[in-house]
Amino acid sequence: MDIASRAPHWPRSAVLVVAVCFVTVIFDGYDLIVYGAVIPLLLHEPGWALGPAEAGTLGSYALLGMLIGALVAGTVTDLVGRRPVILACLAWFSVAMGACALASSPQWLGVLRFVAGLGLGGVIPTATALTLEYAPAHRRNFTYALMFSGWAVGGVLTALVGQALLPAAGWRTMFAIGALPLVLVLPLAWWLLPESVEFLRARGRSAEATALARKLGLPDAPAPRADERTTGVRAVRALFTARYRVTTMLFWVTCFLGLLLVYGLNTWLPQIMRQAGFSLGSALGFLLALNAGTILSALVMSWAADRRGHKPVIVVMFAVAAAAIVLLTTKPPLALTYVLIVGAGFGVGTQILLNSFVGGSYPVGSRASALGTALGVGRFGAIFGPTIGGYLVAANLGAGWNLAFFAGVALLAAAAVALVPRPQRHGATATNGIEPRAGTFSSGITGGNAVK
Repeated sequence: MDIASRAPHWPRSAVLVVAVCFVTVIFDGYDLIVYGAVIPLLLHEPGWALGPAEAGTLGSYALLGMLIGALVAGTVTDLVGRRPVILACLAWFSVAMGACALASSPQWLGVLRFVAGLGLGGVIPTATALTLEYAPAHRRNFTYALMFSGWAVGGVLTALVGQALLPAAGWRTMFAIGALPLVLVLPLAWWLLPESVEFLRARGRSAEATALARKLGLPDAPAPRADERTTGVRAVRALFTARYRVTTMLFWVTCFLGLLLVYGLNTWLPQIMRQAGFSLGSALGFLLALNAGTILSALVMSWAADRRGHKPVIVVMFAVAAAAIVLLTTKPPLALTYVLIVGAGFGVGTQILLNSFVGGSYPVGSRASALGTALGVGRFGAIFGPTIGGYLVAANLGAGWNLAFFAGVALLAAAAVALVPRPQRHGATATNGIEPRAGTFSSGITGGNAVK
């Protein structure tokens, strides 16, 4: 049971926690998407001899670091708590991003991007755990979508800063800006972020949990029920019983395809649009439109999912993205191109709702394991996205074929979600993809499992 669901109102302290998480995730998104914005310049950096295929592989290094960072952060979070982990990750990726600005070769840039990824990987899981704990129960999906949309806000920020600074200041300035959280966000987080009351209670530190809840103006949180605790090997085994085997495999496929789409498009859309004849400024404008579509879809469609269920909404979002990307291959007028790229952003925004759909499709005791394994598999899609995009660009097939590939990915993801069996009822808790009661989604999520 989360503390926010028991509060008569949403305390100011809880609002501040979500706000800090939102700002932190903005820089998480900026630091990941900035690479796609600077690729057109990296390909022409004197003395680097960097081709599209090599640039795509280099772009995957940060995502490989994120995979490792998320796994390590999950373990460490369960030992030391949410607050120290998110503070450490903020400091880590900020310093690493500043170092990227000083990279003397593609090899060093790749190493430093991998190092930055280690810190970036721990941000979303920890921010998610805190947000779900402090969000009001009747607005949990919306609050979670709002926090997670900070990642796309970071993408919009990347495009705006790139349009203003890239032509004159160069790509190193873009990476240097990624170090700003060290002085802008870390002190704020140190001051405002409390430890998780749920974490303290789960670790048997009841007195500290009670004292912190009272200090924050929140009701005390009860100890987690036995059916709300993850159960190690048994929780994982439950994912492969006859009842859930097909569901598990389809979620794995969907997360793989969804994250391939997210990171493939954010990495290569500017360069693909330059292949289509657009200037660097216009290509960065398309990156802005893509992430604006992500924000719009996350907020609007999370509202729809609360009322209609997650499955039909996610299918529609992937299908809209596929159709929009296909129509881009027809070389439409500029205004319509922007509209279609906003539509493509709907496919990027599906991951926010997909997390909730996965979590709500299993009994509470297996929920964290289901989400953790699905997104663990999905991480490989994230890693392959920039690499495959790089090889496509290097093959000189043309912008149309590159876009068609990503449209196919979105269409396959829509089909996979459509095939997910209707969720079962788990005891007294209905899990039809809509949050059935306060605490349903958050109770199964730990710091290390709600990864992006």
